[in-house]
Amino acid sequence: MVDSLDKNPLPGTLLVTPRLQNTSDAAITSLEQVLIADPAVADVRLDMQWVKRLQQFMTLGKKIVFGLGGMLALGVLLVIGNTIRLAIESRREEILVVKLVGGTDSYVARPFLYTGLWYGIGGGLLALLVLGIGFFWMSATVDQLAALYQSNFHLQGLGMFGSMQLVLLAGVTGLLGAWIAVARHLYQIQPR
Repeated sequence: MVDSLDKNPLPGTLLVTPRLQNTSDAAITSLEQVLIADPAVADVRLDMQWVKRLQQFMTLGKKIVFGLGGMLALGVLLVIGNTIRLAIESRREEILVVKLVGGTDSYVARPFLYTGLWYGIGGGLLALLVLGIGFFWMSATVDQLAALYQSNFHLQGLGMFGSMQLVLLAGVTGLLGAWIAVARHLYQIQPR
């Protein structure tokens, strides 16, 4: 039926998608005004309400991610701190002997701090593994969903720099948790 027509009776339609860095309300409204002023354009439709909703969802998502990240970091601090506290208590007699023969508090604390650092680095590597498995598990489904919306969206991993940052941050968090436990419990052990 369409082949029997001499020309397309419907007007041409262009879908304009702004660049990601230009998604502010003023930039989108400015783009709309430029398109309206163009004599070749007959009609411009902009759903600013949808744009505002999308921006609010993105802001909400960022806040949720940072909140969950903060709660997980606090959990790491508490778990590593408790683990180091238990290690200090299990070596109480050794610590007393070392302090009796002249060992300083920093000398005694050093192995516990290293342990916290290694626990943090190990946790960061485990987190990378879990993220990789989750990325592999979800990427095909996300690609199919994006194709249904005719989008070229793809999940992106952390990359080498982001992975290194994650492991480093986990190591620092482990070191901080160990330092808190050492500062609180190790210095209370004094020979009499």
